[in-house]
Amino acid sequence: MTSEALSKGYEPADVEARWIAYWQDEKTFTPDPDGPGEPYSIVIPPPNVTGALHMGHALNVTIQDILCRYHRQRGRKVLWVPGTDHAGIATQNVVERKLAAEGTSREELGREAFIERVWAWREEYGGKILNQIKRLGASVDWTRERFTFDEGLSRAVREVFVRLYEEGLIYRGDYIINWCPRCHTALADLEVEYAPHIGKLYHIRYPVEGMEDTFVTIATTRPETLLGDTAVAVHPDDERYKEFVGKHVILPLVGRRLPIIADAYVEREFGTGCLKVTPAHDMNDFELGRKHGLDVIAVQDEAGRINENAPEKYRGLDRLEARKAVIEDLKELKLLDDIRDYEHNVGECYRCRTVIEPYVSKQWFVKTGPLAKAAREAVEHGRTAILPDQWTKVYYDWLDNIRDWCVSRQIWWGHRIPAWTCDACGELIVSREDPTECPACGGTLLTRDPDVLDTWFSSALWPFSTMGWPDETRELKTFYPTSVLVTAFDILFFWVARMMMMGLHFMHEVPFRQVYIHALVRDAEGKKMSKSLGNVIDPLVMVDRYGTDSLRFTLAAFAAMGRDIKLSEERIEGYRHFINKLWNAARFALMHVGDGAPATPLAEAARNGLCHAMILSRLERLKETVGRTIEGYQFNEAAQELYAFFWREFCDWYLEMAKVDLGGEDAAKKGAAKRVLLTVLSEVLTLLHPFIPFVTQEIWSKLPETADPNLARMPYPPARPELVSDAAEADMELVKAVVVGVRNIRAELNINPGVKLTALVHTENEAQAAALTANASMIAFLAKLERFEAGPEVTAPKASASTAAGTCALFVPLSGAVDFDVEYLRLSKEEVKTVKELTVVEKKLGNDDFVSRAPAEVVAKEREKQDALGERLARLRELKERIKKLMAE
Repeated sequence: MTSEALSKGYEPADVEARWIAYWQDEKTFTPDPDGPGEPYSIVIPPPNVTGALHMGHALNVTIQDILCRYHRQRGRKVLWVPGTDHAGIATQNVVERKLAAEGTSREELGREAFIERVWAWREEYGGKILNQIKRLGASVDWTRERFTFDEGLSRAVREVFVRLYEEGLIYRGDYIINWCPRCHTALADLEVEYAPHIGKLYHIRYPVEGMEDTFVTIATTRPETLLGDTAVAVHPDDERYKEFVGKHVILPLVGRRLPIIADAYVEREFGTGCLKVTPAHDMNDFELGRKHGLDVIAVQDEAGRINENAPEKYRGLDRLEARKAVIEDLKELKLLDDIRDYEHNVGECYRCRTVIEPYVSKQWFVKTGPLAKAAREAVEHGRTAILPDQWTKVYYDWLDNIRDWCVSRQIWWGHRIPAWTCDACGELIVSREDPTECPACGGTLLTRDPDVLDTWFSSALWPFSTMGWPDETRELKTFYPTSVLVTAFDILFFWVARMMMMGLHFMHEVPFRQVYIHALVRDAEGKKMSKSLGNVIDPLVMVDRYGTDSLRFTLAAFAAMGRDIKLSEERIEGYRHFINKLWNAARFALMHVGDGAPATPLAEAARNGLCHAMILSRLERLKETVGRTIEGYQFNEAAQELYAFFWREFCDWYLEMAKVDLGGEDAAKKGAAKRVLLTVLSEVLTLLHPFIPFVTQEIWSKLPETADPNLARMPYPPARPELVSDAAEADMELVKAVVVGVRNIRAELNINPGVKLTALVHTENEAQAAALTANASMIAFLAKLERFEAGPEVTAPKASASTAAGTCALFVPLSGAVDFDVEYLRLSKEEVKTVKELTVVEKKLGNDDFVSRAPAEVVAKEREKQDALGERLARLRELKERIKKLMAE
């Protein structure tokens, strides 16, 4: 392969589009299940078809892609499965809003026509987020893209439902569930999001039957539900109410007799210590009612309106209208004792933010007890590890307190429950195939259950349904269980635990060996990003502005395990400079290596110069560190090591040193420099590729001597332990210390860069002297010296500046290089200016009014400024003292 020159500047847009198409055309990321290598697999958390890429997605995809590209380099056959979720309620809501804008509704269309509209919407918009994920460079196998409504996945869902039903793990029954009056559907406990509300606590007096002017007072936040009360409960040890247990009260506004029962569930300290029991409209009351055999009287319908079970006056009222009416009527009857402000958490629908209502209806449930036990034990026994470990306890807590999972939803878009009822005899039929007649009576009029399954039911099967289950496929045999799941903490319960339950039950094996929970991406101040705060950073805008690689590397550089990422556009822009640095360094290298480098063995090349030995040794350490940190999910450490090596060691030092040999006349040294330069550049590109795939691939395509033009197929650079040299690295640190010392003296004393200096180094021993003397020409070149000397016998000359260089002492004679009078005057002026600036800051911080009123971050910045100015002033005064001494000498 012949090298081609890189363009002057890196233009990411054209490069990214070209390599995305190339990798896809080449099927670079399509593994052969029967091919060589150990399997490594990941299933992408399927985003909703309604979704748009946000920064959490960008972080999630970046982490998964780093893992997949890295493990391909390590010789694994990697499968990364992409796909989307049909997202039942979310998608139905989107399409319903569209229909409303057209002046119609799903009810007017009918079920079949509505489903057709949803499919049409999905065809038009459903691939949007996957195309956005492509832009991030995700190395997924697009030939295996799946959708939770694919024919194969639908078959898996039906098979799972029927098997669980046959095993007695799915049942149908009247039960209290979370109900969204807006979406008209049941919600699982985890689909209810709680938000703080300032509400009211109403104290209502219930007359005690047979005891004139005697009342028990209950406290409630939902007085409208008293229309469905079937008891009043008190704690058995509450002395205030002992005489009332076993008696009855008369339900205000209704007149129904309610028993007064005793139960230790009642909290004596809450409210009045007397609890109204409404089994149809409160989760805990429902359990209390079952325990005491109470009636269940529902007084609200599916839309949250008062129904026929309540007095006629209230029927048809919305729940909030009914609340007002009930309160007014209680006031009129003098049964409202008190109203107090009360802050409490209120459950809302996770999709539409409507306040949910507990509601008793016939629903389908999964018995989670035995499934949860297996899912817990799998983590306890180390079959699956959750990282960071802090999330393991959260996982256990949820499984220990799990309730049966309500899996039926009263919507139209979703996997229809495969259950039919015989119209003739009432037989319930659950079947893998659509039945044509009743197995009990032979009747042919069968009515299918109108409900669909919870979206998370099909998502729970994702690790094995995407690989072809229930068929025994090559993919399942090779790639299940998957290697790792990368996800956010907010779906640890929604999805992760349920996948564990289903995977263990149907595959008899955990769905993944590790679960990596990545942190949140917050704004620069650590606040959660939200549209209302106006602090959202759009990843696609950042990609357009700075390129995909800049965004990916920024996210990786801050992706510390268990620590949220504070992101700003400035940080992304900063890492674009790193991308440009890589590009410019590659241009420099390509100009010097041309069509290739001599086949000089690296060990021999290392002997041709300290800089070559040092950079090759550091490269070996880098390879070990990057591999170890990626496998330990320490992406920030891997990224930061790569950044530090490339920018500081390779660009700042090695390239500057290598210029001497590259531009010299010694053919052996020039050949060795070319060989090392090309080796380091190509291997660093390979190490960086999982983090920044596009710019590395583009540069790689221009390199000479590459075995494969497709960098994504290249193996991890081989280890060469024989090139690790502690001595070379130590000698180079000493050389660098001398060069930096001279540069610092030049800068502090404002010495013209064109002035050639003399540098003298007092060493501790002859070994140090030998190392410095052997590299004297390099030191003179980098520090711009006309003379250099090192040895134990070197002493400090008069009128010289001095500093430490490692464990050595560095002296730079200043006679003729510095006009002491002029320099003393300059430092004095700087001192006066700094004192003025410091006085202003100190005055501001000494003002109590400013400190108390200014935002904390403003005060913190002023304190930082104070510290910086103080340090600067101390340094200026130290330099003045040094100049005075030099003048005296």
